[in-house]
Amino acid sequence: MAAVGLDGGRVVTSEDIRILAMQPGLIWGFDFHDGAATPVGEQALIEVGPRPPGFRWLHFNLADGRTGRWFDAFRPLPPAVAELIQSVDQGQRTVVDGGVVGMVLHDIELEFIESEPRVGELRLALGPDLVITARSHPLRSAEAVKRRLEAGARVYNPAEALELIFASMLSVFSAINAELDDQVQAVEDDLLRDRPTTDTRTFITMRSLMVRMHRLLGGMRATLSRFEDDDAAPPAIVKVSERFVGRLSRLDADLLAVQSQLRLLRDELDLQAAQQTNQNLYFLSILTALLMPATLVTGIFGMNTGGLLWTSARHGSLLATGLALGSSLVVYLVMRITGFIRR
Repeated sequence: MAAVGLDGGRVVTSEDIRILAMQPGLIWGFDFHDGAATPVGEQALIEVGPRPPGFRWLHFNLADGRTGRWFDAFRPLPPAVAELIQSVDQGQRTVVDGGVVGMVLHDIELEFIESEPRVGELRLALGPDLVITARSHPLRSAEAVKRRLEAGARVYNPAEALELIFASMLSVFSAINAELDDQVQAVEDDLLRDRPTTDTRTFITMRSLMVRMHRLLGGMRATLSRFEDDDAAPPAIVKVSERFVGRLSRLDADLLAVQSQLRLLRDELDLQAAQQTNQNLYFLSILTALLMPATLVTGIFGMNTGGLLWTSARHGSLLATGLALGSSLVVYLVMRITGFIRR
């Protein structure tokens, strides 16, 4: 084993470099025995030998180039599932190969700064004794799963691992639905107090998020429904999927109800804006009608022509002013009698 360098007196060997290069981009990993989780490090993934009893759950970073090298070197999954895990295809889909289930499901990306939620992809592989999840960007559900495992959640088999993933997804989706519902309720409260403060941009943002969430939920339901019809799918995984699809349907129904309420509020606000515009136009019309006679009188007395009325009268300006005001008053009375001016 050849030495290739020195660092603080320790000889760095080619074997050290090989081990470092073969380590995957592992984010976290656990070995489960009788439901209890034991952390797994990257070193354990390149060691050859029997694994502890139970099953192993590994979560990878697909943006790390070492992950692809580890998959190519150790081939832990059947070809079709491995291709699905490492694919750049962003569509939701499932595949079953050699008793191992592969899934691509949409999730919400975890942002470390406040921003509009974006959709990412969570990739899963479920085998008899191995669960692999992977992502390119941090995802909310994956982080929620890790927190639950570190808090002592017990998982006895891959089917329960999938159920934990689905439960975390439902928690994330429910939180987004609740946030959207709170925003809509706040808009409605402002509307009832006759103090609408929500601008068009806010409505567009809320509407955009609702559309994306509806597509996410609908696409996930369709994908898992097709998976349930696959005869090669393991029955335990199918049962978990069936329960999840039912919960997704209820979430989607709640989201559509919030979306319908938002549409009604938008129509109401548009109606209020139209009424305010009409009120302003009505006021301007009244003002124009009242000032038009006075303007006409002022224009007549402003002409430099001979024989103009009251040009030599002592109180000519006062009489002209009275005529202008009187003409406006006559117009006002006519408009009141004819009903053009409303109380």
